[in-house]
Amino acid sequence: MSVRPQIRVDMRSGSAVLALDGSWIARRARLAEAAVSAALQELGSAAHVTLDLEGIDRIDTAGAWLVERTRRGLVDSGADVDLKAPQDKQRILIEEVRAHYADAPPPRPVERFVDLLADLGKGVVGASEDMVDGTSYMGLFTMAVVRSIANPARLRLTSIVHHLEMIGLRSVPIIALISFLVGGIVAQQGIFQLNTFGAPSLVVDLVGILTLRELALLLTSIMIAGRSGSSITAELGSMKMREEIDALHVIGLDPMEVLILPRVIALLLAMPMLTFISAMSALFGAGLVAFFYGGISPEIFLFRLQNAVGIHTFLVGMIKAPFMALVIGLIATMEGMGVEGSAESLGRQTTSSVVKSIFMVIVVDGIFAMFFAGINY
Repeated sequence: MSVRPQIRVDMRSGSAVLALDGSWIARRARLAEAAVSAALQELGSAAHVTLDLEGIDRIDTAGAWLVERTRRGLVDSGADVDLKAPQDKQRILIEEVRAHYADAPPPRPVERFVDLLADLGKGVVGASEDMVDGTSYMGLFTMAVVRSIANPARLRLTSIVHHLEMIGLRSVPIIALISFLVGGIVAQQGIFQLNTFGAPSLVVDLVGILTLRELALLLTSIMIAGRSGSSITAELGSMKMREEIDALHVIGLDPMEVLILPRVIALLLAMPMLTFISAMSALFGAGLVAFFYGGISPEIFLFRLQNAVGIHTFLVGMIKAPFMALVIGLIATMEGMGVEGSAESLGRQTTSSVVKSIFMVIVVDGIFAMFFAGINY
């Protein structure tokens, strides 16, 4: 008896016998596939086919599935198929595979309008679920803050300092560089357009107010959401996948206090400082462009900047910074805690964290803009 899976074809008048031989196991699946293909080509169109499993010495689920697939293919081609399995274990295994054999699903009719409405409905339901989950998560975070205030010894200062370095200090170079470039671009475009009206010096007012009230904060928030928010989600998601979160519960520690609170506090401390650095970098870039491109000397630039910008303009950006940090921190940690046990889930939640954070940053900024406009500040 050969170990190699083989099929002997015995042709008779109007019928054929396929005698299977060898080991039909997963390790030899490729050889078994080749034997089936060769036998079917030799078989042609027989009205009656018998699958004889007497020569099989070993068979597992993969081999039984291949036998059942061959039988179904012959039946679909119009042949009358008998299965000869002298051993009970062979017959039981093939019957089990047959009971769980999954046919290809029928093609779903394409209804583009209905599919569009279904996707829209799923989006609305998903947004409402995210709102409910976010409210619940905010409540858990608030309780953790209250417990830490009531007992300051619960705060993990070492962890806060570590995350402050990772989120704040190591973000300074990229934020300063991007803000410098964007400030220069805004100044160049402003001078180019204002030259039409003969008032290029007004670019100082434009850049100063825009940078301090909106631009510096938005640039910082978007970069922090993409850099640190995604990192927080990936870290917590990896811990969730490796069951480290469950281990914290087992040893009696609250993940909200151990993992989430230090990261959010670090974001709250870092965001105002990074926003200030972003604003100064953008103004420095605008000043250089104004000097080399618009002929505005540094003295005139600083003089007009002092007249155009008041303390309230500076405070608007600083007031909004902690709220942006809170939004980014809560979304990043919530998405990280929502990771399931697969790498696909980790990637999906990380992407969702960045998208939701940037979206909510813009929404919150719009709400603050309407609020400050309403109070004329």
